[in-house]
Amino acid sequence: MPPAAEVLSAAGVEPELAAILARRGVETPEQAKAFLSPSLDQLHDPFLLDGMEEAVEILLRARSGATPVAIVGDYDVDGVSATALLAAVLGASGLPVETILPRRLEEGYGFQPLHVEQARSAGAGVVITADCGSTAKDAVASALEAGLEVIVTDHHLGGGDLPAGAVEINPKKPGCAYPFAELSGVGLAFKLAMAYARRAELPLQPEALLRVACLGTIADLVPLVGENRAIAALGLAAFRHLRSPGLRALIQRAGVKPPVDAADVGFRLGPRINAAGRLGSAEAALELLLTRDTRRAASLAEELDRWNRDRQGEEARVVEQARERFAARDDLPNLLVAWDPGWHRGVVGIAAGRLAKEFYRPVVLLGADGDVVVGSGRSIARVSLHAFLEPWADRLERFGGHAMAVGLSAPRETMEELAREWEEAAAAWPEEDLQRTYRFEAELSAEQTDRRKLEELRRLEPHGEGNRQPLLKVGPVELTASPRSFGKGHLSGLLRGEAGGAVGMVAWRWQER
Repeated sequence: MPPAAEVLSAAGVEPELAAILARRGVETPEQAKAFLSPSLDQLHDPFLLDGMEEAVEILLRARSGATPVAIVGDYDVDGVSATALLAAVLGASGLPVETILPRRLEEGYGFQPLHVEQARSAGAGVVITADCGSTAKDAVASALEAGLEVIVTDHHLGGGDLPAGAVEINPKKPGCAYPFAELSGVGLAFKLAMAYARRAELPLQPEALLRVACLGTIADLVPLVGENRAIAALGLAAFRHLRSPGLRALIQRAGVKPPVDAADVGFRLGPRINAAGRLGSAEAALELLLTRDTRRAASLAEELDRWNRDRQGEEARVVEQARERFAARDDLPNLLVAWDPGWHRGVVGIAAGRLAKEFYRPVVLLGADGDVVVGSGRSIARVSLHAFLEPWADRLERFGGHAMAVGLSAPRETMEELAREWEEAAAAWPEEDLQRTYRFEAELSAEQTDRRKLEELRRLEPHGEGNRQPLLKVGPVELTASPRSFGKGHLSGLLRGEAGGAVGMVAWRWQER
């Protein structure tokens, strides 16, 4: 048991909970209280972010002159929610707002010179990026040359200094002293919105924005610790008083029953918001978050649900075909790379994530489009895929991301050589980095798994990266009868302990093993 657990337990924290908190870096009763009771006072002052003062001044000048602002977002949940949040706040303050979301298949990721032309055509004098822009030197330079003021809000690892004159808000930027570096794209949009509202003296309640801010924070898999934990927890709590017709319609269509939790966002709501941008245009998802029309909201939620079903089918096909290729190799390399002209570029990232979990090694999957391959990579706990691939960045047409997920494109003719070099370099990884491990955080008897104990452990929610749902060892137990099969290869059953305590059991995809 970690030494800090004794300190926490002596202060009145349940022993099992104290041990779990200690393993998450909680060392004092004060830290335990903050972890278990997220509150608004845990949100840092937005003006501690480099560039925030300058960004707010630009927006205040734009408001004074009724200068239109163009918001260029990303097509995933994080980017769409960030765009919606900024559009709602700036629009409500009287600023004319134009939203621009890249089309994944035609344009690819990020802020590009063509978006500068769209902003100019809309009469914009200011461009704000949401969840993108830190590597978009050409687009930023193009915007500045066109006379636009540029505010970049992004949380991805950058590609060096942006052109002089641009304002960059990124907690990962070298030299930024902000006390929490792991904010999501929508987390930064929330910060900019709150800072602007303060200086513009707008009557804005943070709870109204946290519902949207928690969507990208949870779905983008940033660590749910520190400020992100507060954003996620407070945002989920705010769902109890939901007024947005779009979110209400999406929750109903997804079959989510209140209270909404992080798993609902990660596995039901998030994928539906993501699906439109993966297979078509993210405009429908953005409109859903912004609409005030109940009938339109229902129609958009149904559309996103259809996109999600299509996405699931495409994803399953890519996973199966890539799995067959990897399984056919005599000696499985430490890094798995595959590409195919028949693979949809919008689903290769989530397919890579599934296969990374299955084979427990990083996976890069790409769809071929003419002379270029475009795709994504997903990693595992002890391997930073971004840091590993960065030495090859100058041979890639586009590259970006973070430790657990990257996006990239490359000339198709170079992929054989690149894949070979990556596999050879990955062969030097320590073997223990590729060993799947299960660490039990508490050991309970069947009789101890009562409602009170489970309610105590629920105080650790919301769960996600950096605060995984604790793995508990329960036993000894035995099956009371043969398990029941359900769904696609799942099993369920009832277990009993030595003193008669009952524990329900679910074994996901067990029949595939």
